[in-house]
Amino acid sequence: MTAVTDQGRDQGQGPERESAEEPGKGEGRRWDDGLIARRAAEAAQEGAESAPVPRDEPGPQVEAYGLPGSPLRPRLDALRELVGLSRARLDGDTLAEAGRVLDEASARQRLSSRHTVVAIAGATGSGKSTLFNALAGVQISDTGLRRPTTSAPIACSWTDGAAGLLDRLAIPGRLRRRPVQGGTATDEALQGLVLVDLPDHDSAATGHRDQVDRVLALVDAVIWVVDPEKYADAALHERYLRPLAGHAEISFVVLNQIDRLSGEAADLVLDDLRRLLDEDGMAVGEHGEPGATVMPLSALSGAGVGDLRELLGRFVQARTAAARRLSADVDAAAARLRPVYVAEGRPGLGERAREEFTDRLAEAVGAAAAGQASEREWRRNAGRACGTPWLRLWRWYESTRQLGGLDLMAQALAPPEEELTARQRVEQAVRKLADDAVDGLPTPWAQAVREAAVNGAKGLPEALDGLARNAQAGAPGRGRGGSGDTASTPVGRSGKDAAKGAGKRGSGPSGTDPVPSAAAQGGRPARPPRPAWWPAAVLAQASMTLLQIFGGLWLLGQIVGVLEPGLLIPALLMLAGVVGGPLVEWACAAAARGPARRYGQEAERRLREAAAGCGRARVLDPVAAELARYREVRERYVAVTEFSTTGG
Repeated sequence: MTAVTDQGRDQGQGPERESAEEPGKGEGRRWDDGLIARRAAEAAQEGAESAPVPRDEPGPQVEAYGLPGSPLRPRLDALRELVGLSRARLDGDTLAEAGRVLDEASARQRLSSRHTVVAIAGATGSGKSTLFNALAGVQISDTGLRRPTTSAPIACSWTDGAAGLLDRLAIPGRLRRRPVQGGTATDEALQGLVLVDLPDHDSAATGHRDQVDRVLALVDAVIWVVDPEKYADAALHERYLRPLAGHAEISFVVLNQIDRLSGEAADLVLDDLRRLLDEDGMAVGEHGEPGATVMPLSALSGAGVGDLRELLGRFVQARTAAARRLSADVDAAAARLRPVYVAEGRPGLGERAREEFTDRLAEAVGAAAAGQASEREWRRNAGRACGTPWLRLWRWYESTRQLGGLDLMAQALAPPEEELTARQRVEQAVRKLADDAVDGLPTPWAQAVREAAVNGAKGLPEALDGLARNAQAGAPGRGRGGSGDTASTPVGRSGKDAAKGAGKRGSGPSGTDPVPSAAAQGGRPARPPRPAWWPAAVLAQASMTLLQIFGGLWLLGQIVGVLEPGLLIPALLMLAGVVGGPLVEWACAAAARGPARRYGQEAERRLREAAAGCGRARVLDPVAAELARYREVRERYVAVTEFSTTGG
């Protein structure tokens, strides 16, 4: 192959240079030092006579990479939505790679779809620059014993319109070249190829390795050049091939310098190379299966170079390299994000967890105790209304005797202890709910759910304290909102306080609400409802009392001599009153058991619903919202991964 001088290469840049030389400026430096140079000069002269030299500007043949009909577009849209929904829950470092992929995909889709950018990468002395020159048909990249021979990326474009792609790679105009084309079918197939020769990836110069890493992240495909001595280099496999295992379909691994090995030795080295690639996780395309292309060649002697040119021609004409590269990048980003989106089980709040949370809140607020106290109070009211006057007087006397210092002291000391117990029960209920909700969730989303539960629980004990105080004064009845006001209506600070409040005061005018509003009755505590038969029972009890009084007065009149003697009738009347009074009271107590029980159950239900509504508004709804957000991002993540075309 005839070498080309630096001046000739500069002149041969054609439309790929950033600024063309003025006419006549380089006439004294014509390519007259070989056959290739003379053919190039003649072709340039004929083109100059027929039409002006085309500039490197997008023309009709350059189309944006629109990906029509490709599953990559919905995957990119899903990834973009996924990143947007996750910014408030995940840190920037976690989403950095996905953001980079989206940026690069957007930039690549705005550029030419008729060009395929292929980088040639290799270690020091592997012969990648020699292979670059062999594919271009002209000496573009320096080769020799001096290392490193390639200090900056050099590009060779087979057609016009690739300036935007090369600008994206930050390759200056002085390092952009054009190949020598002989008009063969292979040369026609390579139309649209942009070949980039990279510095050595194992160079001692850190800047060279940085350039390799930068360009490899932007190109559409890579040709990895290895030699019989360094094909198993750990730096190559651990730093590049293993992380890029998902990019197998856009990877070519060529074993260069095959002329240094015998046929049997070459086969052994190729088999070992395939084994190493398999260990790296990079699929090898054999028997028509998708994967990396592995082939031997000798860039120096030309053996196998023609086969590689044919493979590159078919690869370029397919025009799917950019889409495959972007799809592989999306797969890699999705694989990195998998731990923060994929749960081990089926996290969420089931009905059982919700019911257990409600039960714990009801226990903390003392709903059961309040219901029992309401039932007892209803029965006491029935006894007071239907009991005999003498028994009611005795009970009043006994109640005044029991109001002593010990009882008052117990009431004064009990509330703080009960309040502390109620607060602990509420905190335990919230912790248990959070544990059930985050079971199997990825760490960031589990943390978000726990924070939502904890933030809601900060005001929950205080809200339940307010519920207790309102329960003592009476809770709103149905005429003032009923159970629909549970989110803002307090119901109980502790079980004992709520029981006392609901038992001592509590019924609406309709007789259906166990804990009505005291404010609705002018601030006076309400009494339990009275059934329709209570007036009759009271009248019967009054009649029994009147019989006792009438019989007693009759007997008294006979004793003092005012009335005629006759003990039988007044004695029977008095006995009827004495016996009938307790019988009426007992009958009323028996008849009051059913209504009292229903009244207590209604009080417990209302108190339970109020506590559940408070817990739902403060804890359950925020936790459910976080779980719904996780399910939404999980659906987006599934959309990113389910249409993968690279097997990632």
